[in-house]
Parts: sequence; structure tokens; C-alpha cells
Amino acid sequence: MPSCVLAYSGGLDTSVLLVWLREEGYDVHAVYVDLGQPCEDRQAIMDKATRLGAKSARLIDAQEEMCRDIAFPVMQFQAKYEGVYLLGTSIARPLISKICLQVAREVGADAFVHGATGKGNDQCRFQLAAEALDPSIRVIAPWRIEAFRNKFPGRSQMIAYCQEKNIPIKPSVAKPYSSDENCLHISYEAGDLEDLEINGVDLVDFGMVVKPQDAPDKVENVKIEFASGVPVAVNGKTLSPYNVVRTLNEIGGRNGVGLLDMVENRFVGMKSRGVYEAPGMTVLYEAHRLIEQLTLDRDLTHLRDRLAPEVAEMAYYGFWYHAKMDALLAFIREAQKPVTGEVSLDLYKGNMIVAGRKSPNSLYDEGIATMEGGGSYNQTDAEGFLRIQGLPSRVQGRVNPREY
Repeated sequence: MPSCVLAYSGGLDTSVLLVWLREEGYDVHAVYVDLGQPCEDRQAIMDKATRLGAKSARLIDAQEEMCRDIAFPVMQFQAKYEGVYLLGTSIARPLISKICLQVAREVGADAFVHGATGKGNDQCRFQLAAEALDPSIRVIAPWRIEAFRNKFPGRSQMIAYCQEKNIPIKPSVAKPYSSDENCLHISYEAGDLEDLEINGVDLVDFGMVVKPQDAPDKVENVKIEFASGVPVAVNGKTLSPYNVVRTLNEIGGRNGVGLLDMVENRFVGMKSRGVYEAPGMTVLYEAHRLIEQLTLDRDLTHLRDRLAPEVAEMAYYGFWYHAKMDALLAFIREAQKPVTGEVSLDLYKGNMIVAGRKSPNSLYDEGIATMEGGGSYNQTDAEGFLRIQGLPSRVQGRVNPREY
């Protein structure tokens, strides 16, 4: 029998896929990649895959790898898709693909199967990552197969199929939206969220973040320490990458930090509405930006800022395993070497207020910056500086006088 590796979540779609693939004649190796999903029962998911007939069912822990090797470098770029989205789902998919391909190589499977639809971004991220890592792999995306769509034109047909095949699923009452989660964030889309006049924050039952109006009516301070751009400690306690994120999820979440409602431009061309919660990463982005203000010089900061949209687009589209991304990641490793120090933030009802920052590598010189007398900056020097800077403007002004 042909064999395949299925990126398995245990939800409705991938449970149906597992049984459907078996009916199509495949040995199915189900792989659940643990990315710190906060609301899922791992053992129940593994048991379900076995009951549904998976040739093997594996749970692979990639929480530290995702935070250390993917999420933190993206944060170091301050990369946000379209200026706001922190890419929590986008950067997880290539890692899932890599792990599934590692299993495929181990078990001798020649196909990689995912449950992403033909309308969304995830199909791009899964496939582009898989083909970059193993150009010979066959990627099966059932939602892009007409026979599969004819069999399952909608959710109700999938639920009926589960009832017919005794596939255990959650209650069949339609949810007002769908969600995807990992330790970085939870995303919500579809269902009632497709109506742009519905307030997403009111609709969604968030899993990480308390709505700002329900957060405590008092300030909570948090201190975050960085070493070469990597967050290494929270409130004086040294933590692993995943535990930094997990701890800040708890702190930021209970203070209403990290909610986002946006209409975004998908890679496939359409606009879609998404609601996101990312408390820990939102706090980290802000703290990292503040320590960089002390430790990176102007030109390097501005170059990084020009590159950040490139990184965000590549991650969002699915080009993580790409020569351009390799070069960008090498750049940010070098650029972040001086980004060491501590930031103190006050969190209050969804807001983050800087309470203090310090660094042994600080480029801030009070003796130069002071507006008081007696500083080490000679203001007379500015005259020559501005005469040189203004030379092109003076020449152009004589040749092409402007009306004013």
C-alpha cells in the first residue's frame, strides 16, 4: 500500500482526512506537532488517531524550536504583516512541514498530506516549505481535489460522514467561527466573523487574553531581560524560549494585552478578516523595540526597519526555507549582538507603558543629549554640518526657483 504522512490536529477536517485516506488505499502516519497549543488534550488526540486506523500516531514536541529558531528571529526584525499581524500561524506551518517530512523519510512515505483549503494561506506555507526541503515529495491537499470536494462540499457533510463512520467529534452545533492555536497566539476566522459589521472582540471567546474592559483595574509591572536580542528572563527568572513566551502569555493575557482585529490581504489574492490574540509576543515585540532604541545605531535600525516588511511577507507567504530568508536571518543574528539589557513595562487594560530601560551597551549619552548647559555637544558644529547638508538644496534653488 502507498503510505503518507498526515499533518494531524485531531479536529474535524484531519480526522475525516485520516479515514478518507485509508479508504483511498493509503497507510497513514499521523503526526501531531506540539507547538504549545493551550487548549488541546494531546493524549486524547493520539488515541483518536489510533482508533481511526493510523498506521502510526506520533506526537512531536517542537515548542522550544518554534520559539527559539523562528518566532524570536522574526521578532528581532520587528516583522509584522501589513504593519500589525505578528505571524503566529504563518511561522508555525513551515515547521510542521519540516517535522512531517522528517517522519516521512523515517517511515518511507512518499506523500505529505495537509488539511488546508484551496482558498487560504496555509496551503502555500505547507507546500512551499515541503518542496523546498524535499523537491521529490508528493504533496496531497484533498481540498484541492474535485472528487473530495464533491464528497464533502461543506461542514454538514463532514459531520454526517463522521456519524456514519463512527468518527468521534465534538458536538455538531455550528460554531460562529473557526480557530487555530499554538503557544504564540490563537487566530479566529470564518463563520460570523465574515460579517465585517460584527464586533470581533465581542463575538470571540478568547482563550489567552482577558478583554481589556474586564482586566484588573491596577497596573502590573513586568521586567524582561534580553541577551543579544534574545529574551532570556522575566521578572529576574531565567527561562527557556518557550517558557518566556508562556510566562508572558499569562502576564499579558490577564492584563488584556495583545488583541487584534484586521482585514488582511491573503497570498492567494483575496481579502479576509481575522481576529487574533497574542499576549506574550505583543509584550516581547514592545520590550525588544525599547531595548533596541538604546543599543542599535540609527543607520542599522533604519536598515532593519526597511527589511522587516520583506521578512513579514516571506513568512506570511510561506517562503521560510528560501535563500533570501537564510541571508536575512544571518543579517539579523549579526545585527542583534549588542541588543542586551532590561526593559520594565507597566501593563494596564490592554496598554503597555515603558517604566524603565537599561543596557550595558547603551548608546544613549546624557552628556551629549542634555538640553542643559555644559554638555559635551558643541552646538556651533551644527553650522558647518548644515551648510554641507544644504548645498544641493541651495544649488537647486538657484537653478529652479520655487514659488512660495
